[in-house]
Amino acid sequence: MAQAMLDLYSDYLLSAIGPATATGLSSVLEGALSHDQVTRFLAGQVKSSAELWRVVKPMVRRVESEQGVLIFDDSIEEKPSTDENEIICWHFDHTQGRNVKGINFLTALYHSQGVSLPVAFQLVAKDGVYLDPGSGKRKRRSSITKNEHYRAMLATCVHNRIPFRFVLNDSWYASAENMLFVRHTLERHFIMALKSNRKIALSAQDKAQGRYQTLSTLDLPEGTVQQVHLESVDFPLLLARQLFTNGDGSTGILYLVTSDVTLEWLAVTTIYQTRWKIEEYHRSLKQNAALDKSPTRTQTTQTNHFFAALCAFIKLEWLRTQTCLNHYALKTKIYLSARQAAFHSLQALHPLRLEPVEPSA
Repeated sequence: MAQAMLDLYSDYLLSAIGPATATGLSSVLEGALSHDQVTRFLAGQVKSSAELWRVVKPMVRRVESEQGVLIFDDSIEEKPSTDENEIICWHFDHTQGRNVKGINFLTALYHSQGVSLPVAFQLVAKDGVYLDPGSGKRKRRSSITKNEHYRAMLATCVHNRIPFRFVLNDSWYASAENMLFVRHTLERHFIMALKSNRKIALSAQDKAQGRYQTLSTLDLPEGTVQQVHLESVDFPLLLARQLFTNGDGSTGILYLVTSDVTLEWLAVTTIYQTRWKIEEYHRSLKQNAALDKSPTRTQTTQTNHFFAALCAFIKLEWLRTQTCLNHYALKTKIYLSARQAAFHSLQALHPLRLEPVEPSA
């Protein structure tokens, strides 16, 4: 019954135009499912990353390959009008450079053979309250850091025997501890972005003598790689520098390091470009899977709605592989069918036909 409810609710999220409510789903099914049944489903056992793996595992097994990559990142779905709790609270959004109120979620996205599937997730719960000495205000903080979640989620993916060659992540997760974990504990390679103020040594001897310089001072031509050393990382890394152009026409520099010192510049930059898939996932999850359309009020119902939205994304991604239509084209097709059904229903009601009125003399 629970699986059937999840199927119905995730389908509803893909077809919902307005708010995704229990009453809305009940009305769509013409009373075959009551409002209370939907509410009980959302208020039932909290869905976890383990349940997500059971849902997505059959699809992963169809597309898995040793050349797959695991892409890790977090995002925030803003919920400015929802009451605050442990998962809907204030988080710093490093993409906007400010604090926003919402739900902060972490995802391990598996990309293989052109298919992107979320294989692990974690909602950041700020389960502790403290008094900020600066402002004197009570604030929330999490007892588990994002980097701790990062390592736990990647370990789970290895435990689930998901084959992948590289872990890809931005500079937020490029700590020495994470690098050591991926390379030594997981025995996988990584490609990570580094901030321009990160200190590097150009040789093992320089590192031993404490001679470091910041990345921004290094003259490394684009198209080339250089072996470098980081403090607290006990193996050499390969550094690549890439110039890019922003949407507004401004330019920037991306510094990438990989534990696989056999790669060339083109391979490093091409593989890391796959990381953009998680940005596409974030956008589609929010815009196409009704993540932001639920009026749920409790942590349990909010978590289970989020879980169902992940399942809706998985369905949409699988439909993409079957139809060769992207997520937005699929949604347009779904909405067009809804508008056509509404139009035909109106026609069947034989509405008043408007007759032209002759102008008065």
